[in-house]
Amino acid sequence: MFCECGGLLISEDGKLVCSSCGKVYEDKELTLSTKQKAEKKILKSGKEKKNPIVKKTCPKCGYDKCEFWVVQTRASDEAPTRFYRCLKCGYTWREYS
Repeated sequence: MFCECGGLLISEDGKLVCSSCGKVYEDKELTLSTKQKAEKKILKSGKEKKNPIVKKTCPKCGYDKCEFWVVQTRASDEAPTRFYRCLKCGYTWREYS
């Protein structure tokens, strides 16, 4: 269980005590809740991450420049998946090794 401040409640002498703020809770003060609001945290850096540009022909429009990135989509002992996105039409495709 957790305190209002977010600290962990620890059982001491039949009461629950917050490990962060020290607040003591009696049994009658406790209510169980299964829902908690999630906080959205958006991290922004000064620099946007740019993928490298490679010479690869787009299967949709035939343009020869694409951005490229790699993601491990399968088991770790298998080769990663290569993704390409055409810089002209935005078509995205993948290739497996």
